[in-house]
Amino acid sequence: MFTLTEVASLNDIQPTYRILKPWWDVFMDYLAVVMLMVAIFAGTMQLTKDQVVCLPVLQSVVSSKAQPGTSGNADFIPATTEAEEMSMGTDSSEGAPTITPHIPLSRVTSSQLRPTVSNQELKKEQKDSLGRKTNLDFQQYVFINQMCYHLALPWYSKYFPYLALIHTIILIVSSNFWFKYPKTCSKIEHFVSILGKCFESPWTTKALSETACEDSEENKQRLTGAQSLPKHVSTSSDEGSPSASTPMITKSGFKFSAEKPVIEVPSMTILDKKDGEQAKALFEKVRKFRAHVEDSDLIYKLYVVQTVIKTVKFIFILCYTANFVNAISFEHRCKPKVEHLIGYKEFECTHNMAYMLKKLLISYISLICVYGFICLYTLFWLFRIPLKEYSFEKVREESSFSDIPDVKNDFAFLLHMVDQYDQLYSKRFGVFLSEVSENKLREISLNHEWTFEKLRQHVSRNAQDKQELHLFMLSGVPDAVFDLTDLDVLKLELIPEAKIPAKISQMTNLQELHLCHCPAKVEQTAFSFLRDHLRCLHVKFTDVAEIPAWVYLLKNLRELYLIGNLNSENNKMIGLESLRELRHLKILHVKSNLTKIPSNITDVAPHLTKLVIHNDGTKLVVLNSLKKMMNVAELELQNCELERIPHAIFSLTNLQELDLKSNSIRTIEEIISFQHLKRLTCLKLWHNKIVNIPPSISCVKNLESLYFSNNKLESLPAAVFNLQKLRCLDVSYNSITVIPVEIWSLQNLQHFHITGNKVESLPKSLFKCVKLRTLSLGQNCITSIPDKIGQLLQLTHLELKGNCLDRLPVTLGQCRLLRKSGLVVEDHLFDILPSEVKELLNQDTSITFANGI
Repeated sequence: MFTLTEVASLNDIQPTYRILKPWWDVFMDYLAVVMLMVAIFAGTMQLTKDQVVCLPVLQSVVSSKAQPGTSGNADFIPATTEAEEMSMGTDSSEGAPTITPHIPLSRVTSSQLRPTVSNQELKKEQKDSLGRKTNLDFQQYVFINQMCYHLALPWYSKYFPYLALIHTIILIVSSNFWFKYPKTCSKIEHFVSILGKCFESPWTTKALSETACEDSEENKQRLTGAQSLPKHVSTSSDEGSPSASTPMITKSGFKFSAEKPVIEVPSMTILDKKDGEQAKALFEKVRKFRAHVEDSDLIYKLYVVQTVIKTVKFIFILCYTANFVNAISFEHRCKPKVEHLIGYKEFECTHNMAYMLKKLLISYISLICVYGFICLYTLFWLFRIPLKEYSFEKVREESSFSDIPDVKNDFAFLLHMVDQYDQLYSKRFGVFLSEVSENKLREISLNHEWTFEKLRQHVSRNAQDKQELHLFMLSGVPDAVFDLTDLDVLKLELIPEAKIPAKISQMTNLQELHLCHCPAKVEQTAFSFLRDHLRCLHVKFTDVAEIPAWVYLLKNLRELYLIGNLNSENNKMIGLESLRELRHLKILHVKSNLTKIPSNITDVAPHLTKLVIHNDGTKLVVLNSLKKMMNVAELELQNCELERIPHAIFSLTNLQELDLKSNSIRTIEEIISFQHLKRLTCLKLWHNKIVNIPPSISCVKNLESLYFSNNKLESLPAAVFNLQKLRCLDVSYNSITVIPVEIWSLQNLQHFHITGNKVESLPKSLFKCVKLRTLSLGQNCITSIPDKIGQLLQLTHLELKGNCLDRLPVTLGQCRLLRKSGLVVEDHLFDILPSEVKELLNQDTSITFANGI
């Protein structure tokens, strides 16, 4: 026989699961244990003491019951009970019972009851007065007892303990099945684990204590009255103030006052680094668990099903058990049909466990009724309120975390179950569902890690010799950043929760800000500072929503760089119409995938001097908006798949520099129209597919720089050499074979690049361009360098590498500004130069170089 402990183990669950056991489940578990005790006790008693004792019903007694009395009156008493039969004497010699004649009860006297037999017979009768003999031996009694136990006893009397045990086990399994089923057990285990960690996390205590501090402080603020409201540290003028839709952070909580110091909550400023990392991991776990559990309601459905099963089981047990209460009796008649073996046809039997079983059955029915009523209450609770929805409204009202979201499905049901245990669990768990709470944690951890000293080590000097700080992939902007008052450039990259507080007003040297995938929010005071002091802003984004709206309100901004997806379908979303507030904008740089120049870009046309559009290969079709930009001096249209020079450009009378790099331009016959652009000095048509330069280029007389590198030119027309003001000519990486002798006419030429062509020889007239400072002749087929190269006294850079030279001219020593660092040539050619020439080239004459310039 198994023990109660072994069976009760079916009711055991992990101790941590107790938080998901409401009072009714706990009560039903205890009832199940009591029912187990009843069943096992009844079963034990039945196995050890249950028996039936039977005696035969004598035939003579039966027949005597049927005979009438001698007087025919009802005053005679028949021998009706077995006890009376056993008390009557028997005749041992004949083996048949001797029957006393029936005497009327009214006439019976003491003298008449005396026996009429002899004294010897009287002694014998007194000796056998314990009962009547039945001629059955012990084995026959055992046999008939077993036969009558199975035939005469109702089945419920024999199997009640086992049925009670089976029913109770089914109820126990039904109660805890949702803890055992694999698809729900894993979710429950994960939930309980996370819930316990959230409850014990120091961050929960700190967050809730901060809420308590804020509430008490707000109460103090209310008591001071409206007349004592503190004033803000700084205010902004009405002009250029952000609209209601501008994403800025307003001061909430404590306010700054000129009379009172800023009140800070010390509990939020101290957090152990390990605790902070654990809390951040918990936020991530809660986020993933919520996404996983909210997709289904399997746990809820399974709990409802098991409750319905228990209720149906209760009704079933109650219905059939109540009918068998009266079936349990002490006395039973048994007719086993073994007269040929025993000699008797009918037996009178007693069941010794009848009264005990009846009391146990009534107890069991009572327990089942209580169990059933609790099941009915559980069903009422399950369907009374929508358990697949859970609201943190009360938590939001009591705390500063007003962004705690409501949850649904299994996540909501588990929280409802936890509330039946202790509502504090849900309140502390809600802290880890709040983005505000997570941001505060990140802020504290970030400030703990990025101290002023660490940030100072990351400050560097950029190419413009400005102090620059680049922060990459942080959870926010450390407070110590704004203590670097001498910082010139601040770069924030991949910081989605960047917030710029009022402390930025301390950074008086800050003029350039980079926001790379960083939709930063600013406080009102911070915005006022940026609006007045910021000069250059770089914004890199993937979606236009990442561009902060306050960007378009920086009235003193000089340079704006926008890098991201701005195709024609999204042009209306970019908000370029807001550029009209950028009244001092001079440079607009757009690197995107535009198919047309937005018409509203002309809002900044009156003061815009430089426009740069770098496409990603998307063809720029519509350029009519360019005609309105009359003050643009520099225009760059790179990688826009242009096939010809846009006619809209010819209307830009103030244009000084035009860059059409990396397009698909094949012909430039329109170049004659540039003669109307009197101020055009630089023309860059590099990285295109131009085959020849038209003679009409000579009409653009004010050109000083001309770039035709990486095209398909095979020759240089003489018209190029009529550009007397030309100072830079770049025709590198073409297919030019000859340098025309007319090049000598470019007396102002200072930079000549013809690298990567097919030139075999250098005309001596080239060296009449005595103002040359840079001469790039690499990767050609040149076999010798004329000695007249020594006439280029201002030469500082000479590239000869990649030719067919066998020696270098000695006259290189006469180029007094040329040094080895500016001489690009094979090492063996440099090594065979005379030693005095090498000494001159190796000489450090920075002073001489400066004088030469």
